[in-house]
Amino acid sequence: MKTLGRHSLIELSGCDPERLKRVREVRSAMLEAARRANGTIVKAVFHAFSPWGVSGVVVIAESHLTIHTWPEHGYAAVDVFSCSPKLRQAEVRRWLVKAFSAQHTRTLRVARGPRALGKPVPKPSRTR
Repeated sequence: MKTLGRHSLIELSGCDPERLKRVREVRSAMLEAARRANGTIVKAVFHAFSPWGVSGVVVIAESHLTIHTWPEHGYAAVDVFSCSPKLRQAEVRRWLVKAFSAQHTRTLRVARGPRALGKPVPKPSRTR
């Protein structure tokens, strides 16, 4: 069944809290993950929260990567969505496990789009 995209929800725990606190380090890790996965980076936006935690998005031509960190729990939640089979989503996970020294990881993969729901895809209507 053809879908519009694949979505990976990646949970990283037992991470180095110091790495998860630093917006520069989180940004660098996410950009490198996108590159290693064959993503075409369009734009990246990251924000450091007070007293700690980072949220960010890397927009790629193939869709996006997002992250939210909880340094106080040694935890990061990462989403990878892509409509392109060229994006190697497992490589994002492999790199971030290394970058944050994650001790545990769990990934949930979800097919996205109308066909993933068992629904037919409507044909585009013509307008004049």
